[in-house]
Amino acid sequence: MARPWQTLIRNALLFDGSGAPPRREDVAVAGRQIAVRGASLDSARAEQVIDGEGQWLMPGLMDIHTHLDLEVELAPGLPESVRHGTTTVVVGNCSLGTAFGAQRRDGEDPILDCFTRVENIPKSVLRKVVDRIDWTTTAGYLEHLAQLPLGPNIVPLLPHSMLRIEVMGTAAAVSREPTSEELLRMGRLLEDAMGQGYAGFSTDAIPFHYLANAPHSDKRIPAQHATLGELRALLAVVRSHDRVWQCTPDASNRVATFLRFFLTSGRLFGRPLRTSALTAVDLAHERNTWKLFPLIAGLLNSRLVNGRFHFQVLATPFRMFAEGAICPIFEEFESSRQLMACDIEDVDARRRTMATDAFGNLFVREWHDAGAVSTFNRDLDALTVERCPVTEWQGETFGAILRRLREFQSHHREAARSPAEAEALAAFPNPIEREGAFLLHLVRRYDRELRWWFTVANDRPEILEKLLFHRHMLPGFNDSGAHLINLAFFDGNLLTLQVAQRHSIERVALAVRRLTREPAEFFGVDAGRLEPGAQADLVLVNPEALSRYDTDANRRMVYRDIFEHQQLVNRSDGVVTGVFIAGEQVWDGREFTAALGTRPLGRPLTAGPAAAAAEAARVA
Repeated sequence: MARPWQTLIRNALLFDGSGAPPRREDVAVAGRQIAVRGASLDSARAEQVIDGEGQWLMPGLMDIHTHLDLEVELAPGLPESVRHGTTTVVVGNCSLGTAFGAQRRDGEDPILDCFTRVENIPKSVLRKVVDRIDWTTTAGYLEHLAQLPLGPNIVPLLPHSMLRIEVMGTAAAVSREPTSEELLRMGRLLEDAMGQGYAGFSTDAIPFHYLANAPHSDKRIPAQHATLGELRALLAVVRSHDRVWQCTPDASNRVATFLRFFLTSGRLFGRPLRTSALTAVDLAHERNTWKLFPLIAGLLNSRLVNGRFHFQVLATPFRMFAEGAICPIFEEFESSRQLMACDIEDVDARRRTMATDAFGNLFVREWHDAGAVSTFNRDLDALTVERCPVTEWQGETFGAILRRLREFQSHHREAARSPAEAEALAAFPNPIEREGAFLLHLVRRYDRELRWWFTVANDRPEILEKLLFHRHMLPGFNDSGAHLINLAFFDGNLLTLQVAQRHSIERVALAVRRLTREPAEFFGVDAGRLEPGAQADLVLVNPEALSRYDTDANRRMVYRDIFEHQQLVNRSDGVVTGVFIAGEQVWDGREFTAALGTRPLGRPLTAGPAAAAAEAARVA
């Protein structure tokens, strides 16, 4: 006789996503759904019994900012997210995505144009994706996702830059305002997407997001050329469907950013607009900035404004890696933007640019410009070498190396710790008087052979916890599929749990809610529940392993065959001991099962009436 349950998880401490204190309960899975939960369920009724003693059991975690639009086409199982307990991801972030297909028209290649520099992804990787795209409409994209052997569920946003390109073409989208007819068409396409169940609309205003290809490589991505009037018109559509606006700030114009945030207001526009904004951080070089985020969000959500606004928060120190001058925030400098305009793999073009006096003079001047907008701390003692041909420098700060260089140039040759270091120090211009000249020499001489890192933000645990658990914030901004060699925050959700664990079990219950039910409700999708009838997306976590987990020690560069390229990833093996998607186990704590990436488990999660229709069709 067939057993009614395929899996029974027993004796785990269960967090159901509601925020209620955990209870020791069993959970039975039948088909794609949770069949029943309760105490001491009959193990004889299950085909597979998993002992969850000493483990936490919770709904699958949700990652609200991923840029996984590209990886899902090459590896729809999304294993680097799954191994950290993520079972639902939001795509189409920051105005970029593939909702309209490849959009290759009139010699344009918009996905390469937009993604190469913004997300620091080589064109060779991007072409692998674009060459296989066969849909041309937003409805076609949803149909395509439904046919993939998805691991995690996919929550799509409609991206503003791609919407502009769809209606105007790339050249016009970065050079002029839309005509009244074009704006009307953008509104109709957005209306169609909302009717199809897209969870919202993403825009972008980060000032160093540039197109990659000539003749537009000195232009910011299309969304940044939209006027406030265009934005208001499009957001009226989003507001009418009660969907989400995901936006980013313009750090160079904080007043304009603050005023745009008021578009969330129900007082001004008749109905609150769900708004998810990047990002609340504790900047390493501006120690009081973090205090502004709760104040801004509190004002926007007050009765006076009547908004529905939250900031996304990254649950870990924001460590960014650079290879030479290849780093997203180097787009802040006019000089290094010239380097970023070259493809990551085009070494010759980058070296030709760096070799010119014009580049060198501008780079040094910008490095010392105290009035320039800068995301990172330019203190050389805050910049640490990870890899370099001069092995003595590995693990040292640039500041320490510079001090030894100056000692060496002051006729103290014994300052060099080896013949190899002496040779490297002797190659510097003599004397090195300015820090910018020191860094210029390093990037010129070593290019990508010099890999270094720095902490942008979130290096004070007590402040980070305040942001993570503030009622106007949500954990997010993991950027999981972006910046292949620069960032690795796949484990961001686990780190939220770890921060909570250090406080109390009640705080863990709150963290689970903020990683599951709360974002699911905010985006209006069916996820984040652990109750009978819900899709069986489940995660088992070992709390002892979680308490010991060190993200810095478990970050590494791996070669991924799907990209034919290196990627910076995290390895939290042993922390997450089991992941189930739609009732199928896909991770057992050590390795992936055969189900991941071979069978359709996750699904495109739509919002509104479309969500109900999709669910009815799925059940039928």
